[in-house]
Amino acid sequence: MRRLAALAAATLLVVLPATAQDAVPLPEGIQIGLSTDRVAITADFSGADLTIFGALENPDPLVSRQGRYDVIVVLEGPARQVVVRRKDRILGMWINTRSETFVNVPVSYSMATTRPPQDVTTPDSYRQLSLGPANIYLEPEEKRASPLTIQEFTDALRERKEGLGLYSDNIGGVQFLSANLFRATLHLAPNVPVGTHKARAFLFRNGLFIKETST
Repeated sequence: MRRLAALAAATLLVVLPATAQDAVPLPEGIQIGLSTDRVAITADFSGADLTIFGALENPDPLVSRQGRYDVIVVLEGPARQVVVRRKDRILGMWINTRSETFVNVPVSYSMATTRPPQDVTTPDSYRQLSLGPANIYLEPEEKRASPLTIQEFTDALRERKEGLGLYSDNIGGVQFLSANLFRATLHLAPNVPVGTHKARAFLFRNGLFIKETST
């Protein structure tokens, strides 16, 4: 009997670690899909709303109930080279006096969030992820120029894009339909460029970046 008891104890010690290992939760993830993969740009095109559906993978039920998951969805237009020119008034005439060329600039950029951006994550996180119209990395072709000059042209380029409606955000544009399903609405401006656009989704938990996916 003592030998059988010892054998049972040894067997139990082998089984327990396996049971504990099975209890480890799977990592959280995120997936998205487009309501349509093609938008026709006709002569009378006046803009459109694009719907993106998504789902959280392996969400923590407690975090979901507390509403501490946030999602940001971005739609980026094709990247192109952009020249920004500065005009100065000389002898009563406006003349181009300086220009700066930027490479790989998204021609359009739309963002939708579950909540106001400051309630989702920190400014440092937005900068690290190059997330949001104000944080898109705009790469100058001539990197030896003065940082102040580059910043001046960078600000002018962003202001121009926002003024044309090509860079925009939609606070509250991402809505959870259930604990793990969500819907994002992104606006396409009337002058949205023709080409292939990229949709990206970012998952945050309690303000921390968890996962990104794209299509």
